[in-house]
Amino acid sequence: MGEQRLAKWYFGGMASCGAACFTHPLDLLKVHLQTQQTTKLGGGQMAVHIVKNQGFFALYNGLSASLLRQLTYSTTRFAIYEVVKQRMSESSGGSLPFYKRALLAGFAGACGGFVGTPGDMINVRMQNDIKLPADQKRNYKHALDGVVRVVKEEGVLRLFRGASTATFRAVLMTIGQLSFYDQIKSYLLSTPFFSDNLTCHFTSSLAAGAIATTMTQPVDVIKTRSMNARPGEFKSLWHIITYTARLGPLGFFKGYVPAFVRLGPHTIITFILFEQLRKNFGTIKKPAQ
Repeated sequence: MGEQRLAKWYFGGMASCGAACFTHPLDLLKVHLQTQQTTKLGGGQMAVHIVKNQGFFALYNGLSASLLRQLTYSTTRFAIYEVVKQRMSESSGGSLPFYKRALLAGFAGACGGFVGTPGDMINVRMQNDIKLPADQKRNYKHALDGVVRVVKEEGVLRLFRGASTATFRAVLMTIGQLSFYDQIKSYLLSTPFFSDNLTCHFTSSLAAGAIATTMTQPVDVIKTRSMNARPGEFKSLWHIITYTARLGPLGFFKGYVPAFVRLGPHTIITFILFEQLRKNFGTIKKPAQ
């Protein structure tokens, strides 16, 4: 049996940035579908509409903000989850039970969600910008330009508009992705059909992506509307909820298929890159004394 390696704290952020470069167009389509209120375009129709009117590279509008979000949000949650999990496992002399991993993932997600809120808000705005009329476009040059302009034009606190929903979503997302990934992977490795290889990582991450999408979609719709709202458009979080409810119960799951189509590949690529970083560059696990 080969030596076991543990992930370093920054591997999750690196893997998430790599995944974002592949899945950003899907994330952009998801935002467009969630924020449309009158027209009823599907995912494929929306993609064709964007490319036809704005060009192919419009699908990568806001990529710098997406990378900023991953560097803040994903690095924070992965770092806290992996480092604390490793320390707790060393103290207990074995792997953590699922409920402890889920609680740890929730805490890590809350921290990451709050830290990543500014990047998340700029990401949503830059993605949504291409469908606004010319006189309403924000025209952020890149993510940092967006952050600076929001601070100058709307104040520092505006960067954290939607932090409550972003943080709650991040809690659910991190539980669905990280703790369920570990749990599913552990179960698969306990069977004679899987080993610690690409097939196991792919299967575990696909299942975790499906679970995370189902848990977070209603919150994601509310978060997207909150972050994309102009000053004074909504009076409160409840106002956003009732506004969305006018579309019926399915309004809270608007863009579910594109969300899964985006989150599934993103989760798979993230964990495959993460596992490759761990297996090739991770810290060698010390044998138990």
